[in-house]
Amino acid sequence: MAGSTQSTATELATIADNVEQYRARVAALAEAHIGTDRDDFVSAIHEAERQIRVAERGLRRAIRTAG
Repeated sequence: MAGSTQSTATELATIADNVEQYRARVAALAEAHIGTDRDDFVSAIHEAERQIRVAERGLRRAIRTAG
């Protein structure tokens, strides 16, 4: 069973790394619109980024508990 847990943790780590990269990409998309009259758009992008960060933290927490 431990091998299965380690395998799952490894898979989760790969997914978490990808989620982290997507979060950074989403954050970067907001940069071009900061200071424009599209505060609503920037806020929505930042909220999406925060939600992705929450998902990443959840994945990292699951990885830690597997060890």
